[in-house]
Amino acid sequence: MQDFEKLGVFYLGKQYDLEAKKLEDDLVLYKSKDLTTHAMIIGMTGSGKTGLGMSMIEEAALDHIPVIAIDPKGDLANLALTFPNLSSSDFLPWINLSEAQNKGLSAEEYAQAQADLWRKGLSSWGQDGQRIQKFKDSADVVVYTPGSSAGVGISVLKSFHAPSLQVREDHDAYKDRIDVTANSLLALIGINGNTFTSREHILISSILEHHWNHGNDVTLTELIHSVQTPPMKQVGVLDLESFYPSKDRFTLAMQLNNLLASPSFKSWLEGAPLDINRFLHNETGKPCVSIFSIAHCSDSERMFFVTMLLNEVISWMRSQPGTGSLRAVLYMDELFGYLPPTANPPSKQPFLTLLKQARAYGLGLILSTQNPVDLDYKALSNAGTWFIGRLQTQRDKERLLAGLEGLSSSEPFDRRKTEQMIAGLGQRIFYLHSVHDSQPLIFSTRWVLSYLAGPLTRDQIASLPKPTMSSKQSDVQQIEKPSVTTSSAPQPMLSNQIPQVFLPSTSTNANIVYQPYALGVVEVFYQSAKHKVATTKSYTFLSQFHDGIVSVDWSDAQLIEVQLKNLKKVGQSGAKLAPYPSVAADIRNYETWKKQLNQYVRTSVGLTLLYSSKLKLVSTAEENEREFRIRLQHEAHEQRDQALDDLKKKYAARVNTLEDRLRRAQQAVEKQSTLANQKKMDAMVSTGTAIFSALFGSKKISTTSISRVGSAMKSSSKALKSGQGIEQAQETLRSVESQLEALRLELENQSDQIFDRFNVSDEVFEKIDIRATSTNISIPLCALAWVPDTV
Repeated sequence: MQDFEKLGVFYLGKQYDLEAKKLEDDLVLYKSKDLTTHAMIIGMTGSGKTGLGMSMIEEAALDHIPVIAIDPKGDLANLALTFPNLSSSDFLPWINLSEAQNKGLSAEEYAQAQADLWRKGLSSWGQDGQRIQKFKDSADVVVYTPGSSAGVGISVLKSFHAPSLQVREDHDAYKDRIDVTANSLLALIGINGNTFTSREHILISSILEHHWNHGNDVTLTELIHSVQTPPMKQVGVLDLESFYPSKDRFTLAMQLNNLLASPSFKSWLEGAPLDINRFLHNETGKPCVSIFSIAHCSDSERMFFVTMLLNEVISWMRSQPGTGSLRAVLYMDELFGYLPPTANPPSKQPFLTLLKQARAYGLGLILSTQNPVDLDYKALSNAGTWFIGRLQTQRDKERLLAGLEGLSSSEPFDRRKTEQMIAGLGQRIFYLHSVHDSQPLIFSTRWVLSYLAGPLTRDQIASLPKPTMSSKQSDVQQIEKPSVTTSSAPQPMLSNQIPQVFLPSTSTNANIVYQPYALGVVEVFYQSAKHKVATTKSYTFLSQFHDGIVSVDWSDAQLIEVQLKNLKKVGQSGAKLAPYPSVAADIRNYETWKKQLNQYVRTSVGLTLLYSSKLKLVSTAEENEREFRIRLQHEAHEQRDQALDDLKKKYAARVNTLEDRLRRAQQAVEKQSTLANQKKMDAMVSTGTAIFSALFGSKKISTTSISRVGSAMKSSSKALKSGQGIEQAQETLRSVESQLEALRLELENQSDQIFDRFNVSDEVFEKIDIRATSTNISIPLCALAWVPDTV
């Protein structure tokens, strides 16, 4: 593993000397936590901006940080093309056959040439197949195609999810969410509704607000019915008919219904739900790179989907605790049209919200465009990092420079110097301006780990591996049922003292037969002062009746997720009831079963918590392993970032002292020599910064600490030899060099320990079992349960 991969930084490339047009040895590393202030990538077609964006996504995944990437052009699906073996057979299905023909090569020959090219390219940037494998192991890459079945579909129009409670309690955020959702939906049917003057917008907004106020999702079908028969009688001070007559509302309902009925929109109703949690981590808690490919969509469809996705991201964001470390990345590959300077498309407000507020939650935005003119630079003043590549026209350069000049910075903006730098940029060469660094720099982007095959076709996307989507079935359907027999009686003749309940049925089949079971609902209070646990959990057990002495065996019972409040007093109309065993008719048996259930729960049903020995953290009673692992990974990032900051502060004084000794040696030489010049000072300064560059992930770092320090010392010695009376100064240099090398080894050892301490991606958790006493177990219901079955 490279040293920088331990330090929470992104390897972006190497510094580049514009004057000499030469690649330098110094690596360009970008601290992941700096991305919480967002980044902007600007460059014309062919500048390499997509490659830079892909490398940033790869680096985020390598640091176990999940990414949501919006891909209007179709290039980002290339992130799924990772071939650790670098064999020609892996490249063969993805090569451009027309390019092979133009070069006079067979498909196999061209695939081999591409494999060789990638191997050589990676090697020239200090990378290999092992780093590709690490990228594959660190995150799942999934390509979603809303409105298409080529990749993983997205169910967007099926339901408009109610915002989280945090959003609903924030008046401004809630208002924005309603307005943006109404605008994006109306845009799909060709209506550009003004928030204050459009009847359509006001009506849709009022309907959404009515349902969302109660925390209820709204399906498109329900929304259409609500347009015809709104849940409110007046709008403002006007009665509904005066404000929006039913005849006109019917026209709007028809437009929405045509959208719903359109065959082309069927795919918008099928697929994975719009769940940000699932886009960021898979079922086991492993980070995901979720790519939303929308190149196939119309302009209105793209705007609709991007707006809906951003709204869901905002809801997810506001449900997270605050943090100073990077929690997740949102990447947009082409911002043109989504954040214009004067127009107000539906996507603009959620982008503004994210740019202003996402930092506090650890969500970093990376926004990319080839059009620097059509940007809201006031909004983008929240972006702390700017990557600028080659630009096409002088107008583009002027608009960009004007935007950069308006950015707040501790350093004065040198427009002329910046313009000269930007004018000299070539392919894959970028100007990097960051509020986190005092000076900008020029660098060349590294070779990407993924194979750049160009925009993937529908068939190619369809051939990519798809994740296994969990399809959780209802617990009732999973219940093991006895053989079905029926009784014509509408309900068994049992004592009124015997409680009877019916489990809910999701089936529309008229031939339902209810089977008899013993059911017990248990509430258990778990308490542990040692692990700071005091929580109540509810369990519902379902047991078949058995012949013999033990008629109900709770140890063989099924644990179902049907809550007490969801049990019904009557069954479905027209359903039949199977015969019940005689033991179910004896009220005394239910008290016996309750006591047996209490004993079973006390001895066999404990609360299992997970314990991380590395971070000394215990899962909560509500967390499953996936949720605990996600929380733990981010906690590890936070503690690692803090530990590295503390390490830097701890050693800063010592390095500064050594720098000061070097300067004093230089001053002693200057008194005796007329050959002293600025080169000496540059050499002196580079020595002291080498340690920080190598171990703390600044944007300048040499390939190794030793070579950087040795090079700086060599430069210092050459400069000083040009003077007279330098023996004492050289002795000082040798002494400082020895101390710097000792300090380097010390720092490297401590940074290794920090990495090992907070590397929790593959940690196997210990299990803590907490049992309840009999007095902390209550059984509010032990009943004869009727479970629906079909014949």
